[in-house]
Amino acid sequence: MKLQLAILFIFSLTSFSLPPGNTSTQDFQGKAFYFSQSKMELGNWGARMSEAQKKQMKNRLKNRLEKTFVLSFTKEESFFKEEEKVDAYSGATDSWGSNFARGPQYKNIKENKLVQEQEFYGKKFLVKDQLQAIEWEMGTETKLIGQYMCFKATATIPTSELSWYNFSWQDLQNKLEEDTVKMTEVEAWYTLQIPLRHGPAEYWGLPGLILEVSAGNTTILCSQIVLNPKEKVDIKIPEKGKVITKIDYQTTIKGKMMEMRNNRGRRRG
Repeated sequence: MKLQLAILFIFSLTSFSLPPGNTSTQDFQGKAFYFSQSKMELGNWGARMSEAQKKQMKNRLKNRLEKTFVLSFTKEESFFKEEEKVDAYSGATDSWGSNFARGPQYKNIKENKLVQEQEFYGKKFLVKDQLQAIEWEMGTETKLIGQYMCFKATATIPTSELSWYNFSWQDLQNKLEEDTVKMTEVEAWYTLQIPLRHGPAEYWGLPGLILEVSAGNTTILCSQIVLNPKEKVDIKIPEKGKVITKIDYQTTIKGKMMEMRNNRGRRRG
């Protein structure tokens, strides 16, 4: 409920630029600004915390729970990047979280290509892979987001494909659990007023720009759209780092974290 109220509040302060009536798909280019908010999951540990402790923890994790992004797009290409913020609680950037944060992401829907820069403990990687295939189920529900009429679509996607750049200590649990593929239910809202197949993060492939996505404990919501600005949109293709696939990047992260855990155990012994 709190998340829904926060979203409504964001839109009450947001203005949208509507596309001209005679704009063709070929001419579309612009920028979409997104705000993401995640619920804090504390599990069994949270049951032992007081409300004051939970509030303090939420303040400390604010930069991980609330993020802002910019999606620059043309007809076939897009570039999605997080806007860096200083941690208001500590006055510094989140160094631990930055190792598992989403890096600048380039998508080319015509070539089915993903290119994403990732930095892990000072080492730069250039992840090159195919776009995540998404089998959308088109719904009939509609709603307004800003001044855009949006349609609902749903999908079920392997959880690991939505957070391949991230890490959880649960990833190091016994191999028996690896045989079970965890799935995430995704709900998206797209607008035909911007008939491009782009969207934030891993999401794409609908007949209109995706303005809202809810998956797991996170909602990504568009707060502003600027279409066909006077200055041409510059789509950047990330190019720095060791070339690697998503699967190999995940293997690298898990290996490094297992090494760190083992080293910590030996020091304690």
